[in-house]
Amino acid sequence: MEELQEYSIRPRSDVVIRAANPTFEEGLAYARFLDQAADGFIRFMLGAKYAAVIAEAFATPGHDYSFENVLVAEREAMIAGTVAGYTAKQHLNCSDEVLCKTPGYSALRMSLVLFIAGPLWRFLNAIDDDDFYLQSIAVAPKCRGQGIGSMLIDAMEVRAAKTDATRFVLDVAEKNEGARRLYERRGMAETARWPSRFAIPRFRVRRMAKPIRS
Repeated sequence: MEELQEYSIRPRSDVVIRAANPTFEEGLAYARFLDQAADGFIRFMLGAKYAAVIAEAFATPGHDYSFENVLVAEREAMIAGTVAGYTAKQHLNCSDEVLCKTPGYSALRMSLVLFIAGPLWRFLNAIDDDDFYLQSIAVAPKCRGQGIGSMLIDAMEVRAAKTDATRFVLDVAEKNEGARRLYERRGMAETARWPSRFAIPRFRVRRMAKPIRS
């Protein structure tokens, strides 16, 4: 899920989109944007030290929260936003072991959260074999409305086109109507939702996808 505004002006020329660096500082920034994108679920899942837990694991390859999967929007030497994504194969082969070994990680807390939110977690983690999954995208509040979110998505779509994936896929909260409209304008369409019925819109998630153009 993600936090995303509609953008109405051209992207800024002073914004650079680059690959993330495997540093603790960038890991902290990514963790905060990731939690923003997930409406606070990362903090809920990992606890008050969530940012340090993610940042410690960030520099290590081979898992969903690795710097390998992250692109950064930088403006005036400040990180204005991040986007993360990976193929189904990368996700399937990832290991959570590095996360479990970081200081502050609570296996008991994680187990309780996954017990409570298990059905949603399984939905979010069910990525088809040929998919490239956009895990998260978030832009700093003061930088919204400047085209940075669109620049990040464009850059991740370019990365996706260099893989063997055939679909570009993401999940969006049903309450986030602005994001859904933006994705629809980018050619994405709903393919599934969780739960399929009997849910308050605030807690419903839609999966959207479109073909990847090589």
